[in-house]
Amino acid sequence: MHIVIMGCGRVGSTLAHILEDRGNSIAVIDRDPEAFRRLGSSFKGDRVTGIGFDRTVLIAAGIERADAFAAVSSGDNSNIIAARVVRETFGVQRVAARIYDPRRAEVYERLGIPTVATVRWTADQMLRKLLPEGGEPLWRDPTGKIVLAEIAFSPLWIGEQVKAMEAATITRIAFIDRLGQAFVPDGGTVLQEGDVVHVVAKEADLDRVTAAFAARGGVH
Repeated sequence: MHIVIMGCGRVGSTLAHILEDRGNSIAVIDRDPEAFRRLGSSFKGDRVTGIGFDRTVLIAAGIERADAFAAVSSGDNSNIIAARVVRETFGVQRVAARIYDPRRAEVYERLGIPTVATVRWTADQMLRKLLPEGGEPLWRDPTGKIVLAEIAFSPLWIGEQVKAMEAATITRIAFIDRLGQAFVPDGGTVLQEGDVVHVVAKEADLDRVTAAFAARGGVH
């Protein structure tokens, strides 16, 4: 694959080396030529100086033959503008933009641009390490509305089929960790002692789901 990266900060330079080590051809764009020092002498890809959403600069970086584009500069607006230009003008489908302001994530997602909200993601990771286990979701979508969370369940659910538990609690079980092995349950999967259940749900429903899992019965 040929991948174009806009922004040669710590994230951009690290991403460039990882992708190049995996056999991809890489072009990195940055308006500051001094930023390319982070790439080091071992980097074999292209270094293109300029503004990442400028079409001439993008073409110089090989965007017309690119398979993917990552916008990871320090500016939210620049990242989104560049991502939209790359997708809408050059037809690159694999596009992602980093943003710092999590409040903008939903807007960007509606524009069809996958985003990585670094501030919210970092905060979530810190909370998971500071709070008791299960206190924070393992993952949330960029809008912050959908979460993947580990939910404790009452021993009274043991022996029950997953499909019955899903129906009773009105939720979706994404996967189960059983004796250190994760798997996606099917309709006939029966809950066993020691299972660790992970659900996908709206964050607004998480308290309801937790309560339903904690008591053998239906919706609370």
